[in-house]
Amino acid sequence: MTCLIIAAGRGSRLAERTDSKPLLAVAGRRLIEWVIRAAARVDIRDFVVVTGYHSDQLQRFLAPWALQNGFSVACVYNPDWERENGLSVLRAKESLRDNFFLLMADHIFDEEIMSKLRSQKIAAGEVILAVDSRMENNPDVDWNDVTKVRIRDGSIVDIGKTISDPNAFDCGVFLCTPAIFTALEESARRGDFTLSGGMRVLAERGKARAFDIGDLFWIDVDDETALRKAESRLCRHG
Repeated sequence: MTCLIIAAGRGSRLAERTDSKPLLAVAGRRLIEWVIRAAARVDIRDFVVVTGYHSDQLQRFLAPWALQNGFSVACVYNPDWERENGLSVLRAKESLRDNFFLLMADHIFDEEIMSKLRSQKIAAGEVILAVDSRMENNPDVDWNDVTKVRIRDGSIVDIGKTISDPNAFDCGVFLCTPAIFTALEESARRGDFTLSGGMRVLAERGKARAFDIGDLFWIDVDDETALRKAESRLCRHG
């Protein structure tokens, strides 16, 4: 199975630390290294990385690093990297014909999330999103920034940063069929270019499912506070 990683954005809240957020040093490794190595632990060796801001720096790092570690990494450039993340996913459409994982370059997570998600049976036209239902006092979640999800009977009925009555958080780990691309195209025709917009289209069709990660770890490394939390966790557990 191939893994698609979105690594196109600027990461302005951590811009003082690095010119390229995926190359941010976190507990001795680059942020994107943590993501790729987590996928590798579930036997994934083939990656498509969507680049954007300072793409040349990221590609110069990835090419020799991937060769040294035995990974296949193909980079796809998104010239609209300043716009919504759904456009970055769409850039990879021609590179992915079969089911694939979709990850964010700034989300660090326990690889067991991917292992358990991979074991789920996924039907044609579906996408399964890993979610965290620990809504109360979750120390690793920034409520004001996290994408929220409303789930009913295992299916996603709404998703977004400002939805009402959420009962889970989006962990940024997706098991996708190519239907995600047609859903994103439909969302774009409606004027919504976000990944969440594509997921809402799938939800309308009853094709967006949720997988609860239980007590497994994940964090969106989006600012200094999250960076400190991630480093503390990784230094303790690796």
